[in-house]
Amino acid sequence: MGFKVENDDSIMSGINVAPLVDVCLVLVIIFMVTAPLLSDPALKVNLPKAKTQEGEEKDKITVTIGADGRYAVNEQVFGDEPAFMAGIDKALKAGAASLVVIKADSEAPYGVLTDAMQRAKEAGATGITIATEQKK
Repeated sequence: MGFKVENDDSIMSGINVAPLVDVCLVLVIIFMVTAPLLSDPALKVNLPKAKTQEGEEKDKITVTIGADGRYAVNEQVFGDEPAFMAGIDKALKAGAASLVVIKADSEAPYGVLTDAMQRAKEAGATGITIATEQKK
């Protein structure tokens, strides 16, 4: 009794895309989970509440004033006010953006807020906005 062995040496002409799709979906999920972590602000502040209109997303310079005496321009944190004011000048002179968004803690000193607004205007800001949280 003889056994017939099928020896199929034909070339595989198709590509199995199921593993590629699986890997791509895993990468999409990883990016969706990590994206919000990348946009954390330099300083956490409690913004004052107000009835405001949603602003447009443009190129902007974010100036953060904390209640504890810490300041930030975009992602750079400053410990004293003179260096902070120089940081505002430097960011505006770099020319990346001319809109300044000020995020001041509701307990932050009012004088620092007005000084930062004045400094930004003198450095060439075309618009200054104060960030607030929506009032319910």
